Amino acid sequence: MLPLKEKDKPIVQKLLSAGCCARCVLRFCCVSVQAAYRQPQQETLKELKAFIADTENSKCQDSAGPDSRDENNKSHEAAVSDTPEDPPSKRAKLEPSVAAAQCEEEDAAAAVVRPKDDESPVCVVCLGILQELCGTIQAVKIAEAVKAESYEFDTLVLSVSLPAQLCVREHSCWLHVKKEVREKGLVFDKDDVIQVKEAFKWIMQGLVAKELGGVAVVTRSAFEVGVEFTHPQTDADCHFLATTCPDCFKPTKNKQSVFTRMAVVKALEKISDAKFLKHYPCPPTQPTSSCISQDIQCLHVSVFVAGRYNKFCRSLPQTPWVIDGERRMESSVEELIAAPILSAFRADGFNFSSSGREDVDVRTLGNGRPFAMELLNPHKARLNKVEMKKLQEIINKSSDKIRVRDLQIVTREAMSRMKEGEEEKTKTYTALVWTQKPIQREDIGFIDDIKDLTLDQKTPLRVLHRRALAVRQRVIHSMNARFLDPHHFYLGLKTQAGTYIKEFVHGDFGRTKPNLCQLLKTDTDILELDVESVDVDWPPAIPE
Repeated sequence: MLPLKEKDKPIVQKLLSAGCCARCVLRFCCVSVQAAYRQPQQETLKELKAFIADTENSKCQDSAGPDSRDENNKSHEAAVSDTPEDPPSKRAKLEPSVAAAQCEEEDAAAAVVRPKDDESPVCVVCLGILQELCGTIQAVKIAEAVKAESYEFDTLVLSVSLPAQLCVREHSCWLHVKKEVREKGLVFDKDDVIQVKEAFKWIMQGLVAKELGGVAVVTRSAFEVGVEFTHPQTDADCHFLATTCPDCFKPTKNKQSVFTRMAVVKALEKISDAKFLKHYPCPPTQPTSSCISQDIQCLHVSVFVAGRYNKFCRSLPQTPWVIDGERRMESSVEELIAAPILSAFRADGFNFSSSGREDVDVRTLGNGRPFAMELLNPHKARLNKVEMKKLQEIINKSSDKIRVRDLQIVTREAMSRMKEGEEEKTKTYTALVWTQKPIQREDIGFIDDIKDLTLDQKTPLRVLHRRALAVRQRVIHSMNARFLDPHHFYLGLKTQAGTYIKEFVHGDFGRTKPNLCQLLKTDTDILELDVESVDVDWPPAIPE
């Protein structure tokens, strides 16, 4: 039996007459028992008819008189017939034949608006979504789409995208029953109505799980299967809202239509009942076709992989180097690392980030530079420690230009730690410096004593095309010099992150002050630069 109460009868009758399907009637009656939606819709419709027929039959029986009752009722009428009759003006009894005719007329009228058991007109509210588009056939379609994509997952969440006009139709039906609700003095709010999405999921979750061999269909999961419905026939249902609530609909670059579900909901919250009823029929008109089920979309949340990389080549950019549409280098650090990882996780794409970046001609040595990759829509979301170790080896064997270490899966939240303290972290460098004037070992000895030297660095000319013009203060915490020959020495530096080392050495036409040219009182230039360490304690080290 359906969990309906006596107070629901007028609402059920009104909605069935308006052309609502059985499940939408349950929604408007605020039935939250999931099992009620899972039974066949025709069975639910029969129960609803029987539910309201009790009231209709009692009305007919009350008006039919004593001749329409059984023999037991006749004897009861005889027993009370000795009581004085009411005056003619007080009697409202109809002749038996008239009463019977009236009941036949009511049944005939009801038959006009109520579907027969073997017919299923398209629902005026859900546009067929909770009818033929909600059952085993749809579950098989969803399951086949998931299997075809070859995802690996333990659970899935079912999401539903509905046409925006469903909101308009639901609002119309709500207004249709609103008067009835108020007249009966019932406490009933629009927010109490069960959403189409919820009812759809209640029905479909078990069916989809069964088709996928028992995989749990839950409310939250990393793997989402999206079902989208459209109904071109009624797209125009929303258009009147653009003139009545124009501020709710603003064109956006990425949306094909301004009539998004969110915009329509916002407009319906603002529009008055009177204005709505002036522009839109109540109840909604009967559609001639059901919604169209679009392609099933599968999407797994991003997986994040982190590690540290070394770069041993002085002709390898960190990211693909394209100038004026022309590629300048055949590969990059990003691509050498990403290709094997993408293949292992079977991801659709990736976003690469790192703790700073080195120039194309700069090596990164020591423990390497922390990096992280966001893998977009991975079809395989988990690799165990052994598999991750093997993946690291594949990357390292693929090229002698780079090497990765501490490769591991991390959380999205942990990603932020790589960028935390961007200005506070320190980096250590070794630079091969050339001097115009010959130098002796003692000429560079004073460099070792310099501590916490503050630089004013105007945006370097070489990066001015991609960075705003500004003067940035950076600190060189310490330096040391190692004499090589009269025109060359090695300069070691420990600096604040973001310090432009090349510009400190050659001065950048005086844009960095002070600079090494000023300190040594001769022109200097940088021939080679190596990053010795990036002092960020992330990601956690993995023992070899």
